[in-house]
Amino acid sequence: MTSAKQDIEPGASAIGVDEIVALYRKYRDDLAVVRNEQRALRAANPALKAQLDDLEAEITYLLIRETRPANMVEIGSLHGWSTNWILRALRDNGMGHLHTYDLIDNARHNVAPELADERWTFVRGDARNELALYDRKIDYLFIDAAHTASFARWFVGDLFPLLRSDVPVSVHDVFHGRRPWPVSEGRVVLSWLADAGLDHFTVSRAAAPRHHRRITGLKDELGLAAPVHTGRHNPMLFFRTA
Repeated sequence: MTSAKQDIEPGASAIGVDEIVALYRKYRDDLAVVRNEQRALRAANPALKAQLDDLEAEITYLLIRETRPANMVEIGSLHGWSTNWILRALRDNGMGHLHTYDLIDNARHNVAPELADERWTFVRGDARNELALYDRKIDYLFIDAAHTASFARWFVGDLFPLLRSDVPVSVHDVFHGRRPWPVSEGRVVLSWLADAGLDHFTVSRAAAPRHHRRITGLKDELGLAAPVHTGRHNPMLFFRTA
């Protein structure tokens, strides 16, 4: 399996650093607007916890813009920081609907009506139960929920096999260090990817320092260096299904 720290070219459908660089350049102006919108959202809601760091939030936005998903699923929203990023990408695409699943409904209070209307469905409940009723194809899957091995075994065993080929998947909190803990969500996901023969991508400072330096240098060049959120770990893992 290709490590994010290596310079080996990924497979044809894999997400790679060259693709991300190209997307930053392609959507630079739109991304600058959304960064300002997210910065204003934080200023207006100081209690809002921003669980995504800037690079992983921006890459999520860019992949949604390029993929143009009609139906997107978010598992775990907390205060809605990631939800707002996702909904702004769908808005800028002029298409797409997001279904968000969480045990708490804090996100409802932090999403503006103009972003949510006809674009967002929030379902309060356990995704393991609620997604059994989901009857649409999933075009992008975003996971930032219970970071346990047992929860990960559910989504790799029950949800991943339902996805069509070339569906982008984001899983948060995998690479806070160079490797995930031995018994963890991240370890379950990496084992599944290895068994499936799939590459992954991350801009984690700890696990992929070359990618991290390249993207942060690009942001300097593009005038996007000013932080929106102070987090710097960027532990999210990205991949596309086979």
